[in-house]
Amino acid sequence: MKNVVRVASVQFQHRPSDKSYNMERFEFFARQAAEQGVDLVAMPEMCISGYWHVPGLDRAGLDQLSEELPDGPSARKVRQLAVDLGIGIGAGLLERSADGELFNSYFVALPNGDAHVHRKLHAFEHDEIRSGDKYTVFDTPWGIRIGILICYDNNLVENARATALMGADVLLAPHQTGGCNSPSPHAMGLIDVEIWRNRDKEPEAIEREILGPKGREWLMRWLPSRARDNGMFVVFSNGVGEDTGEVRTGNAMIIDPYGRILQETCAANDEMVIADLDLDLLPMSQGRRWLKIRRPELYGILAQPQSDTVSTREGRLSDAPAKPARV
Repeated sequence: MKNVVRVASVQFQHRPSDKSYNMERFEFFARQAAEQGVDLVAMPEMCISGYWHVPGLDRAGLDQLSEELPDGPSARKVRQLAVDLGIGIGAGLLERSADGELFNSYFVALPNGDAHVHRKLHAFEHDEIRSGDKYTVFDTPWGIRIGILICYDNNLVENARATALMGADVLLAPHQTGGCNSPSPHAMGLIDVEIWRNRDKEPEAIEREILGPKGREWLMRWLPSRARDNGMFVVFSNGVGEDTGEVRTGNAMIIDPYGRILQETCAANDEMVIADLDLDLLPMSQGRRWLKIRRPELYGILAQPQSDTVSTREGRLSDAPAKPARV
């Protein structure tokens, strides 16, 4: 195992269904990462296909947008790019399985040509999009194990803990978040899209939103704990900017296994942050020590359904804004 692995996290504003443009931005950052000696770069959730316009698509539109993984056209381009640049690259898109099922998926292309796919465990974006049914943790050429949890997956502490128990040293956490509607008076909230559109004339206004309770403040309530409680690094990537009526806040960051932020950005534009992961921090981190003193015989209640259990989609109905009109 290398003692240090250099990773990058990217935030960029995708264009809905514009794979050509999105791949241009994608490749720009991948090449920038390679030039700076990065081993692994993580892009946002569904950054290739686009995200919040998806609820407004009909089934035909979804089928047209989706691709197979890991051998669809976009995935092949990313896999070849990873080999050519000699780095690992994480990317998100709408997946269509061999039997026609749809998933919000994220895949990591490794420099040796291998690829690993994670299907979002708590999908809610569309009635036609299914949730995945397994965790994703895998070995890498750098001697570390990587896990993937997509956006809402990270909200549930059980998912992060299960990923750590499967040996993840680094958790990739691709998102499209910040500026989301919520009925809770203390959890995020919509950002006026005009604030984003006027960001060059009034930079202080968008900065307040990115740093405030709809952005960084909300993330700080829980994201570092996923790293600290489980003794793993967390690479948080996110969209930024206007996304079909919502405004993503970016906040790309890299967190160490003590919950400390190694690098972050609060820029109101496309941006990349880079950090060197000191793997010597892992063995003695508090989270790793806590994993060893667990008492599984006490945890049966964690696997028992509650009487008011609902699906992710049902549970989010009151959180989500009205779906865009179908096109």
